[in-house]
Amino acid sequence: IRMSKIAALVAGASGMNSAQCELLLNAAPMHDIGKIGIPDHILQKPGKLNPDEWQIMQTHSQIGADILKGDESTLLATAREICLSHHEKWDGTGYPNRLEGEAIPLMARITALADVFDALTSVRPYKKAWELPDALNFINNESGKHFDPRLTGHFMSVVPEIIDIMGEHAEPAA
Repeated sequence: IRMSKIAALVAGASGMNSAQCELLLNAAPMHDIGKIGIPDHILQKPGKLNPDEWQIMQTHSQIGADILKGDESTLLATAREICLSHHEKWDGTGYPNRLEGEAIPLMARITALADVFDALTSVRPYKKAWELPDALNFINNESGKHFDPRLTGHFMSVVPEIIDIMGEHAEPAA
């Protein structure tokens, strides 16, 4: 919920209309549905993945797109596009198709930005949550490499609202 609300907020800041923002809000949560096909020992590994495990993990994008194919409703078509492309990088070094720049669908570029930020600022089995200034520095440093620089600017313009979303949808205490 937190990640998709951040994505919708960034979409609005970038000029998308309310219907497009709502579509992204509802499609973005399906971005990692393909992880259902990744073994738990890889998903929950407390350390860095080895090259074979990383190769398996990268298949989740295609698995998710395959799960969602066959229904061309706007919602599921958008979710499929996001599944397939949310790990592509602006500079073409992402996966699975090494798309570059605006060849990466806009909804996937926005989801990638929100997803990476949310992952950085959240506890995961393999890492502690990053402090907010460190996560924001990472996002800025990856502008033009991992992230669309225009979208990075829109993201930075709504940081106070992002902080509000983080507070409203905080992880439950362990």
